[in-house]
Amino acid sequence: MLPLAIDVAAWRVLLVGDGRAALARLDMLEAAGARDLAVFAPGASTMMRSRAGRRLAERLPTEDEVAAARLLFMAGLAPAETERLAAVGRAHRVLVNAEDVPPLCDAYALAMVRRGNLVLGVSTEGRSPAVARVLRQWLQSRFGAEWEARLEQAAGLRDALRAGGAGPAAITAATAELLEPWLTDPCASREG
Repeated sequence: MLPLAIDVAAWRVLLVGDGRAALARLDMLEAAGARDLAVFAPGASTMMRSRAGRRLAERLPTEDEVAAARLLFMAGLAPAETERLAAVGRAHRVLVNAEDVPPLCDAYALAMVRRGNLVLGVSTEGRSPAVARVLRQWLQSRFGAEWEARLEQAAGLRDALRAGGAGPAAITAATAELLEPWLTDPCASREG
């Protein structure tokens, strides 16, 4: 497995299914900035209708709709539909994620902690979602909302050092020095 961060803002993404897992995928895709997102849920729940809004089609996607996508997420579907749609996606070189069916996945969704542009992820390649969930909760408790500002401070430091002609090694050393108090005591505050 190769973990990658994918900018889905300009990608056509399909979410197919309903229920808790599909709603969690919808939240994840929205947080990641997916703008060209279509949701398909035959007999959609009230919650899915509310959350998906105008993006919702209360049916399964056609082969052409799957082929036009770059990423296909499925959750809460019958196994036969999941297998069929995964085959269609793969035939058209669409990355497929089938909730809790690792053999049908080309891509795995990480258990993530998002603090602005700082994204921490855990993957078990679908082997133990519970392990990923527990580790995500552990990370959440150690990387609070203040890490969004800390990342911005580190990015500002990088920009200033680069503008002054510093190379990668100097930038890494200065960033490590900036982060060190927060990593030894994540609740510590730091001026500057």
